[in-house]
Parts: sequence; C-alpha cells; structure tokens
Amino acid sequence: MELRHLRYFVGVGEEEHFGRAAERLHIAQPALSRQIRDLEKEVGFSLFDRLPRGVKLSEAGKLFLEDARRILGEVQEATRRAERVASGKTGTLRVGFVEAISWHGVVPKCFRRFRQKHFDAELTLVPMLSVEQVEAVRSGRLDAGFIVSMGTLGKELDRRLVAQHKVVLAAPKGHPLTKQKRLRVSDLTDVPFVWLSRRINPAAHDRLMEACFRGGLRSPRVVQEAYDHAALLSLVSCRLGVSWVSDSARWQCPRDVALLPVVDLKVPVPFYLIWRKDNRSPLLDRFLRVL
Repeated sequence: MELRHLRYFVGVGEEEHFGRAAERLHIAQPALSRQIRDLEKEVGFSLFDRLPRGVKLSEAGKLFLEDARRILGEVQEATRRAERVASGKTGTLRVGFVEAISWHGVVPKCFRRFRQKHFDAELTLVPMLSVEQVEAVRSGRLDAGFIVSMGTLGKELDRRLVAQHKVVLAAPKGHPLTKQKRLRVSDLTDVPFVWLSRRINPAAHDRLMEACFRGGLRSPRVVQEAYDHAALLSLVSCRLGVSWVSDSARWQCPRDVALLPVVDLKVPVPFYLIWRKDNRSPLLDRFLRVL
C-alpha cells in the first residue's frame, strides 16, 4: 500500500463517484478504478458498495476513510516540519561561548537578533572554555563556538573574526600601581600576580608571557592560578594580587577593582566564531548571515 492509494481512496470516498473523483485527482477514471480495486484486494475487504449510479462507502470504508485522512494529514504535517528544518526556519542550533567576553557587544547582540529573526528555531547556548569549544565543534557536539584565538585550528574548521580586545591590568583600587600615570610592564617586577592557567588557552598564555618578557618582566611572580576571568577578578578583589584580563572585563568588574592600561603591552585578544567547514546546517548558515 502506498500513499497514492490512500489519496485516491479519500478522493473517491468523499465524492462517492469515480468520475468526479478522477477529475478532482487529475487521473483517468479507468486507472482510478484499478487503483481502488488493488487497494481493496490488499486490505482484504470491500471499501465501497457499488451502486447503479456511483458508489457508497461500506461500513468498513467509513472507518478506513477516517484513518486515511488522519494518516495523510500527519504525512503533510511531517513534510511541513521537515521543510522548515531544511530551509533553516526551525530546528536546533548549538553555540558555545566564552562567558568572560560575552557580557556585551557582538555575542549577546548576535544571539538576540537571531532569536528575533528565527523565533521558531531552538538556540542552545553553552558557556565553555575556548579549548573545549574547539573539540566540541570538531566532534559535532556544537555547531559553532565563540572563542578567544587558539592559534592553528586545523583544516576542518573555519573561523570569522568578530571582535578584537586588549589586555589590561586588573588591580585592587588603592593599590600603588593605580596611582601611576603611565604604567609600564617593567613596573610589575616583584608584584604578586594571579594568572590564568595555561591549560585554559596555551596559545594566548604563551603570547602574553612573551610580551611580558620583551617588556622587561622576565619572571612574573605568580602566587595563584585561576581558571576563568570571574575567578581572576574575584581574587584581585580579595587583594591577593594583580592580574592580566581582557578589557571586556569592565562589564563584570567588581567595584573595588580598577582596570589599568599598560602603555608598552600590545597583546591583542582576537575573538572568533568557529564552525566545521562541512556543516551544512541551514540554521548555521542563517546564524552566519546574522553575524
């Protein structure tokens, strides 16, 4: 039994006349009669009582008509739902983001605009470290991810630059460094540091260390490591030390922490969206257009 058999049966059942049903279904009457006979042979009972003028549904045919309409309706609805997914109008898009640099700017604006344009789509947002996002996108657990630059990503991933941040020094308010008009890297010798763990982003960690070395801070005095920006700022607030943070930290900075520019530290913090080149998700394509 095929869907066309059900469509032909519904047409004849509603018209109770082969000629009118054939015209409605755009099929020759003999072919339609043959299809109905084939259907009755397959189900094993008569669906119509043949009359001198037209046909009439049998009792079994009346019940079968209800179910046939329901089945065809469900198939039509399934097709509509699938079409919406195929065209990117609905479905699920999974996007990771680094929480520390997503409080303001392109990331929340992008999420907000995507929801406004595609309100039927499900946008699943996952806060995650950059190094974890790379693996999640590579494995397909995420469709895309907003990350801090990770150096070489691999040939299977694509990326787009979405923002560029700067590295600044976070220090407790009232700290002697906050009183200097032009703070330099070399002024930080022997100053206690709270440092972001290298495993969080090895490439960014090494670039920062090299910049410190060039500026005269050859061996930073690291008294504590942390694993995210919020922890760094919290420890600085506790006056445990100073720390390097992205200038985007101003959107989550505690009141008793000051963010200080260091005039000879030039370490850009590129912020990218990454995705798999072979990801053919229509929703991902629409997300990139919004971005």
